[in-house]
Amino acid sequence: MTVAIDGDKLMGFVFRAVDEVGATLNAALVVMGDRLGYYQALADHGPTTPGELAERTSTSERYAREWLNAQAAGGFVEYDADSGRYTLPPEQAVAMTDPESPAYLPGFFQIALGTVQHTTEMIEAARSGAGIGWHERTSDVHLGCERFFRPSYNANLLTSWLPALDGVVAKLESGATVADIGCGHGASTILMANAFPQSTFAGSDYHQESIETARLRSAEAGLGERVSFEVAPAAGFSGSGYDLVTTFDALHDMGDPVGAARHVREALAPDGTWMLVEPMAGDKVEDNLNPVGRAYYGFSTLLCTPASLSQPVGLALGTQAGPARIQDVTTAAGFTRFRTVAQTPFNLVFEVRP
Repeated sequence: MTVAIDGDKLMGFVFRAVDEVGATLNAALVVMGDRLGYYQALADHGPTTPGELAERTSTSERYAREWLNAQAAGGFVEYDADSGRYTLPPEQAVAMTDPESPAYLPGFFQIALGTVQHTTEMIEAARSGAGIGWHERTSDVHLGCERFFRPSYNANLLTSWLPALDGVVAKLESGATVADIGCGHGASTILMANAFPQSTFAGSDYHQESIETARLRSAEAGLGERVSFEVAPAAGFSGSGYDLVTTFDALHDMGDPVGAARHVREALAPDGTWMLVEPMAGDKVEDNLNPVGRAYYGFSTLLCTPASLSQPVGLALGTQAGPARIQDVTTAAGFTRFRTVAQTPFNLVFEVRP
């Protein structure tokens, strides 16, 4: 059967594809600009020539010029043809250079670049149905993940998310026991520990290198014995009687989220709370056909689903699981109360109770 081709639509798609290729390359360019200090130099000094950028960052002028032109073509910087200078607008400066801003983006590009470095392995995994574990990923995935999520935690955890939980802040202020499951480098654990000096915190993650980083950062923060970290899977962390258990952007990566949730249920005090933070998602595919959903479906295909499939059970919830599927997991584990208490453009926050 012959299908008529609309030439204008075809060329429209071709040029969209050209833009996609440029965006793919730009992930590497952003990481390059971040590591070489290009964005920071532009933010600090205003309109800049390639020669000035190269001198201030101790890099090659020829590379600086091509990088600036690529950034200008993509709308990340502005170019003034009369002066030959490039400017990083103030909004982009916040997004690219301020790690305390919830809009800080370099980590997002870093984890994306690290993820696509495993494309060859992913192709083979898709053929075989095998998984690729978090521990098998490049360090850009581990570092980029924390750099992307940490600004949002810094902006929301203490001011919005924890206060939205019934009675939890009062417990933390008077002295609570907290388990932070899948804590990675410990950013969330340390943030809470600094805010609530009367409470004790136990972070856990199955990734040895991440736990070593978390221990180092906790020591640097001077948190002492109030904070501990252990290498343990989500269904095997130690301790019981916890007033609060937290899991940040990790449940969907687990091979057996029901088993992990069941262990959380057993480890909680009778009146304890599980704060579960997951990526922003709707329950239907059509709810997620937007820029955030597109990015998260990409990560789900290339990073999160393979992580789950590398573990026993391999349920593969996916990054866009949605509240209904997350609630099903908690119900299967024996929890009876589940509600959405907060959200951001990138996250949903659930209160789960026995």
